[in-house]
Amino acid sequence: MGKAILTLSSKNYSSWSLRGWLLAKFARLDFDEEIISPDDPDNRAELLLLAPSIRVPLLKHDGIEVWDTLAIAEYLREIKPRAGLLPSARAARAHCRAICGEMHSGFAALRSSLPMNLRGHFPGYKIWSRAQADIDRITEIWRDCLNRYGGPYLFGERCAADAMYAPVATRFSTYDVKLDRLCADYRDRLLAMPEMIEWSQAARLEPEEIDELDAEF
Repeated sequence: MGKAILTLSSKNYSSWSLRGWLLAKFARLDFDEEIISPDDPDNRAELLLLAPSIRVPLLKHDGIEVWDTLAIAEYLREIKPRAGLLPSARAARAHCRAICGEMHSGFAALRSSLPMNLRGHFPGYKIWSRAQADIDRITEIWRDCLNRYGGPYLFGERCAADAMYAPVATRFSTYDVKLDRLCADYRDRLLAMPEMIEWSQAARLEPEEIDELDAEF
């Protein structure tokens, strides 16, 4: 059996690609990357939130294709049960799945008004009220988990939830979102992970730019 293949989009702009990639890294899966350029019309539409996409991330493994991020997380948990993608305790697993699902399906205002852009930095960025409501809910989730499970990650040890919320940490940094100390420390902890440093360095080397996402508002 050959290596798994993970199809990704822009490392600078694609939050879903980052989630899938981190899940595979956390699971210690041996994989090669296949990158779709932002010049691809369908991929560009997905990055600009103008169309849904099932193209990225896409995991090909052992003759199987899995494309939804939550499905990728569950698949990786099946093939790598010791990787700890979900907590060991049943109640914590249920909680983890719930906040992963909330990230997967919610926070549309945050996504649209604070798009992921690792090369950008917009201090003093004006955040509109609906996006602030999303930020407030996310930081509520972070505080609850960090206090309930003792940190340093959301459920103690790194798991799928940290992969799902890592792109939010990049947005909080890019747009200079003000956070309390507990949430700021968690944001910084995510950004300091070796995997995040590797991803961010690759993002800064990408030649492609999407002007609509590089605009300074």
